[in-house]
Amino acid sequence: MTVVDMVWPDQSNHHGTLFGGAALSMLDRAAFILGSRVLRGAVVTASVSGLNFQAPAPAGHLVECHARVLRQGRRSVTLATALVAEDLLHCTRTDCLSGEFVMVRAADDTPPPAAPVAAPPAADAPADGAQATVAEIVFPGHANHRGVLHGGPAMVWISKAGFVAATRRVRRSVVMAASERIDFKAPARVGDVVEVMARVTALGRRSIQVRADMWAESPTTGERRHCTSARLVYVAIES
Repeated sequence: MTVVDMVWPDQSNHHGTLFGGAALSMLDRAAFILGSRVLRGAVVTASVSGLNFQAPAPAGHLVECHARVLRQGRRSVTLATALVAEDLLHCTRTDCLSGEFVMVRAADDTPPPAAPVAAPPAADAPADGAQATVAEIVFPGHANHRGVLHGGPAMVWISKAGFVAATRRVRRSVVMAASERIDFKAPARVGDVVEVMARVTALGRRSIQVRADMWAESPTTGERRHCTSARLVYVAIES
């Protein structure tokens, strides 16, 4: 499993690179998502080992978080994780951090029967395969008094995925020029894992059109809901 994020200044230290704690949080999020899918229950982090900080991730870089299963038991799973930084403008990649996470399902949590998983909707072919998947967990601070995700955080996550996909395609600095349409189709709730899948659908001389779809998944049941679709336009600017 691979998800992407960005290194922003508020996640960085006085050297302008990603805090170690923030990097660990990104890997822990990836481990939670994959661990939940493997064990199908409420999971927590039991241990972290073998951490190796190999290189810094500068502010403004994209980071990819990779997770894969090493060993699986009845209530636990051991995952290998890695964080790779990518300079979006120059297409250089650096291995930054790796480690193992053990995720366990709560002792009083019995796995429910898996729900049918809906397939993502068909989308226009990307211009050259430029795409990005951003994954987040809906926490109470993201939701309203009914436990449903606010539109604001959803739009932030959608714009982040679109920004990555557009920048990867043109390898230039881009800004959002327009949000042509956003359709909110179903709710995402507290505790859900949200994935935003963005891909470039068309190019102009300076403009990049992006299609983004947001899906919510219940970690305990595997039920997936297509929550939001959006059409965004980004414009390449001079660095």
